[in-house]
Amino acid sequence: MATAVQPAFDAVQARSPHEPEFHQAVHEVLHSISPVIEQHPEYCDLGVLERLVEPERQIMFRVPWADDSGKLQVNRGYRIQFSSVLGPYKGGLRFHPSVNLSIIKFLGFEQIFKNALTGQGIGGAKGGSDFDPHGKSEAEVMRFCQSFMSELYRHLGEHTDVPAGDIGVGGREIGYLFGMYRKITNRHESGMFTGKGTGWGGAEVRTEATGYGAVFFAQEMLAVHNESLDGKRVVVSGSGNVAIYAIEKAQQLGATAVTASDSSGYVVDDAGIDVALLRQIKEVERARIVEYANRRPGARFVEGGRVWEVPGDIAVPSATQNELSIDDAEALIANGVRAVSEGANMPCLPDAAAAFQKAGVLFAPGKAANAGGVATSALEMSQNASRQRWTFGDSENKLREIMADIHDAAFQAAERYDVAGDYVAGANIAGFERVATAMVAQGAI
Repeated sequence: MATAVQPAFDAVQARSPHEPEFHQAVHEVLHSISPVIEQHPEYCDLGVLERLVEPERQIMFRVPWADDSGKLQVNRGYRIQFSSVLGPYKGGLRFHPSVNLSIIKFLGFEQIFKNALTGQGIGGAKGGSDFDPHGKSEAEVMRFCQSFMSELYRHLGEHTDVPAGDIGVGGREIGYLFGMYRKITNRHESGMFTGKGTGWGGAEVRTEATGYGAVFFAQEMLAVHNESLDGKRVVVSGSGNVAIYAIEKAQQLGATAVTASDSSGYVVDDAGIDVALLRQIKEVERARIVEYANRRPGARFVEGGRVWEVPGDIAVPSATQNELSIDDAEALIANGVRAVSEGANMPCLPDAAAAFQKAGVLFAPGKAANAGGVATSALEMSQNASRQRWTFGDSENKLREIMADIHDAAFQAAERYDVAGDYVAGANIAGFERVATAMVAQGAI
């Protein structure tokens, strides 16, 4: 790491020990933006880096709730409001047993640059809980969400902090959370939560946006080299919203998406994943992925396997952070992968990402490739503010334009700093420049 940014990273390690995911995210960004700092030493003089790596506000709270047997359960809630220099805090809520402070801080830090890249005037935040909705009854999920919001509501608002969904937080959870916010505050403040149902303030394409956006970004990378998705074989991990709609859009653009996965293993369908069947199994029945192979002739299930051993031209990791290791990367490279577009947040371990870049694989980091979700959330906020509703087609076209703009911003930033083709550096630099400029303009706050 360059001398100019090392003190900021050392401070993070000293102040926030035992937070490896957060350290990983900060290290990647600081390493990438070193050339900017060398050309603009005033950022060091003004303490931009030291302020950037420290959240503006960190909220942790107890979430008590009663299960169906009447027994009291206690979970921990988080909201890390990292940066509001470009606009109100914006970022999802994640309900998953793996959630801890380090993961929420890493996600919130990444969100700063992702949101900056969209050009939509939104800051960076993230939140969630170690609550696991899987296996809970509807009533238990509702009671948990109401308890969670009874504390978090005081830190939210359409001009302050606007949450959305993430892993474990879909339309059901957002409905319960928003309903409790409305009851407590006595305000139908539609713009304070995104990912809502389309019948009560939600935007068309919001559900599909992250998956669609990751595929649009891959399309833009290929286009630079006069290639397209047509005829390509796509390997996707996960089976949530991001994965499902990445599969759908890839196939609409002429590719064949052949995999989906969950924690039990993965399925391969050489004829192309049947999106309607996958949605029925995962979104309606909330069943395991093996059910897909049981019902789809020609598909096969691999228990506990690594989806990245399946050959493909394009890889879209869409499950969770750090899911793709160096061994996985080497397997994909050996099988001739052409491009990797991160649908999840930081799904590739640093050495895996480096291996892709060294091998000449087009590699799109999550803060750029999966920014479609938050970009469409900002479009939802705009519609709520103006009491308008845009059609699916209009919203998808806006999403496609935003993803093209994000690609161009990252591509051009990489060229300006002599790392042409490095989308990791380009995305970090482009996002950082927008945030740093605003920080300097607004003073030491």
